[in-house]
Amino acid sequence: MKNIQFLVLITALIIISGCGGDKKADNQTPEKLTSSEKKEPKITIPEFNADSAYYFVKKQVDFGPRVPGSEAHNHCSNWLRDKLSTYADSVIVQNFSAKVHTGENMPGKNIIGIFNREKKKRILLCAHWDSRPYADQEKDASLHNTPIDGANDGASGVGVLMEMARLMHRERPSLGIDIIFFDLEDYGEPQGEQSPGSNNFWALGSQHWSRNPHVFNYSAIYGILLDMVGVKNATFPYEGFSAYYAPHIIDKVWRQGQNLGYGKYFVNSRAGRIIDDHLYINQIAGIPTIDIIALDQQGNSQFFEHWHTLRDNMDNISQKTLDVVGKTVMHVIYLES
Repeated sequence: MKNIQFLVLITALIIISGCGGDKKADNQTPEKLTSSEKKEPKITIPEFNADSAYYFVKKQVDFGPRVPGSEAHNHCSNWLRDKLSTYADSVIVQNFSAKVHTGENMPGKNIIGIFNREKKKRILLCAHWDSRPYADQEKDASLHNTPIDGANDGASGVGVLMEMARLMHRERPSLGIDIIFFDLEDYGEPQGEQSPGSNNFWALGSQHWSRNPHVFNYSAIYGILLDMVGVKNATFPYEGFSAYYAPHIIDKVWRQGQNLGYGKYFVNSRAGRIIDDHLYINQIAGIPTIDIIALDQQGNSQFFEHWHTLRDNMDNISQKTLDVVGKTVMHVIYLES
């Protein structure tokens, strides 16, 4: 009996000691984490909605061909301004006039949405919103002077950026964003009438903005142009001027697209050089800017099948392609630090 009582006493002391030890541990202040152990802040990337982007593409097309000087062009510009105003901190309509290939001066409107105006670190996102006045790639020459819908060539890039604007209004990125819808991009000379030096009649809106940015001494760490990003079964090789002026941005965007599982879209091949809005942003504004544009990945710079024809309409717009491009660019800008 004496041995049993001793064991009971020892057991009780052990239990009490153990309980006291736990309580002491609970009252201790946790050690500070080392810098390598600190957790990175969680970044929330809003979910891109392809249905919403598709709606924004269709809304533009429903106005009719958005040829500068037309009623459809005027109505669409008002809608773009008003819709972007519901999302951005502020919107600027940059009115300008540019000489087109016919020799006349054509009025244009660049529509600019500004997010996080106070941020010095900025990214430029852009697309063109006008549509081609000539269906000059139609086999039937009698149709060459017919304006096109420009569902893919113009409206698709604007649709993706408008959906991004909607999401950025709800969940702000950590840096400043400027979205620009350029006008008078597609008013170049008709096929067969082009002559040396006629390239300057393309991308007139971006030429004007690059010389006259909406903010004095404007700068951005880089720019991304979206052009023809809605066609079915698109492939996006490295466009030549993009690879020359901004190879590090090409690498950043393509790597992100491939990490998201879109390797069959963002392909590791180089295409030719395309005269587009990004060229003048690079050359005049000095902002390294790439062009995400659907091209033949074999390197011959061939555009999509219905380019500059009357079949560039909503029948050929793919929600999947809009989704791939939108999600990729969303990840790029939200992961930028």
